[in-house]
Amino acid sequence: MKADDVRKTAFAMPLTSPAFPPGPYRFINREFLIIAYRTDPDALRAVVPEPLQVGEPIVKYEFIRMPDSTGFGDYTESGQVIPVTFEGQAGGYVHSMYLNDEGPIAGGRELWGFPKKLAAPKLTVEVDTLLGTLDYGPVRVATATMGYKHRRLDPAAVLAALSAPNYLLKIIPHVDGSVRICELVRYYLEDITVKGAWTGPAALELAHHALAPVAQLPVLEILSCSHILTDMTLGLGSVVHDYMAHPSTGVTA
Repeated sequence: MKADDVRKTAFAMPLTSPAFPPGPYRFINREFLIIAYRTDPDALRAVVPEPLQVGEPIVKYEFIRMPDSTGFGDYTESGQVIPVTFEGQAGGYVHSMYLNDEGPIAGGRELWGFPKKLAAPKLTVEVDTLLGTLDYGPVRVATATMGYKHRRLDPAAVLAALSAPNYLLKIIPHVDGSVRICELVRYYLEDITVKGAWTGPAALELAHHALAPVAQLPVLEILSCSHILTDMTLGLGSVVHDYMAHPSTGVTA
């Protein structure tokens, strides 16, 4: 293969059979279980990178069921999103994600910088309960329960929340193990249709695990919960801060 052919063909790893196709990525019937909880403020500040700013010590624990996603197929993920502000605008910092499909693990990490690891999340309806579970190997590290569709939520408010910016810390090492890329990335969910949204009583239990440390942000108080059904497109990202270019300043890229 000629060098020009490599440049023309290269999109993702591996060269001749990438783990994921080019976007955009459309999701049909994407289903969320989101439980917002109060946590330890010192623990929260220890994991959120500048120049993002933390306000109230709140975490949103999410289970997301994706039965129909362009290029990625049928999978489920689970993790933590932290409400933050950047340059005065409210958004969410994606702190952890665990999922059961190699394609979106590779694509999410390589394109945007999603903090994705392989695990076994599930989101199911068990009689009158919406149940989310996350297993890392044989160990249960998260269990979320919610009364199924007890009360409707305002679709306009849900749409506004889903339309807010999201932030990721993208890290790619050099071949010698040093950091080659270290960037704060912003992305949006786009073309969102809220098909339904509900709330009800909820509970969340997190267990300690060395390689899936969701319990390092402990649950002190459940604040709210939502069950949301949507269609949406995952937009590609933009770099808003380059840590390598500005290692000790708040200057954005």
